[in-house]
Amino acid sequence: MPTPDEAERREYYRIEDRIALEITPLNAGDDPADEGSPLFNLLSELHLSEFESQHLLRQLGDTHRALGGFLKAQNKRIDLLSQVVAQMLMGSLGEPRPVVMSEAGLDFQHDTPYAPGTRLDLKMAFMPQALGMMLRARVVHCDPLADGGFAIGVEFEGSTDAQRQLLARYVLQKQAMERRQARDQALDAV
Repeated sequence: MPTPDEAERREYYRIEDRIALEITPLNAGDDPADEGSPLFNLLSELHLSEFESQHLLRQLGDTHRALGGFLKAQNKRIDLLSQVVAQMLMGSLGEPRPVVMSEAGLDFQHDTPYAPGTRLDLKMAFMPQALGMMLRARVVHCDPLADGGFAIGVEFEGSTDAQRQLLARYVLQKQAMERRQARDQALDAV
């Protein structure tokens, strides 16, 4: 019989990546509305609204070509602004660090241990897409490492459908890019 961890591994794609990550432990009474960084909130909301409106933009472009073209140009301008905001935030989030990610959770190394069950506020910035996400998570495991740090695994909690879909899309795009690079390297080696 498979363990819950094995079942989760089959359900979600996982990728290795480098992301900027800010981790804040939550107290029992913390309100999700009390978010710290207005710029990060803006970045996160820009990406969610862009993701949620993509299908409408496609439909509109099919029926009103000129209006669809104009809105695509406006969308590109907003994407450029979000990249600037993301670059500004990268300094406050710290240097990108290696993680293993799926749409369900994240594994990373950290200097501070967190007990299983601890709730965390995670601010993540994925580059070069300038994708910013703010998610709540619960620590699933925290294991000491030989170098003195800790291997921490978290499961996302309370994610919206759009957030889960945005994460899934990012994971699949990253995985497709890695496969293309591996195929190109194999062709170059021949």
